[in-house]
Amino acid sequence: MKKNMGGLDRIIRILVALVISLLYYFKVIDGILAYVLLALSGIFVLTSFVSFCPIYTIFGLNTCKVKN
Repeated sequence: MKKNMGGLDRIIRILVALVISLLYYFKVIDGILAYVLLALSGIFVLTSFVSFCPIYTIFGLNTCKVKN
């Protein structure tokens, strides 16, 4: 897999996942919405660690800076 996520994009995804986790922990969100958002936050964390987003590939996006 070729990296297609930049540093800022990875940080934003991790912060969004953290916020979702905190909302669930403090019981601001619950039910099916909570489980869907927790799954999404897990995907955000996973894609942040591997620096690859399959959806970016589908749409032809690349936020990773190319080294010359």
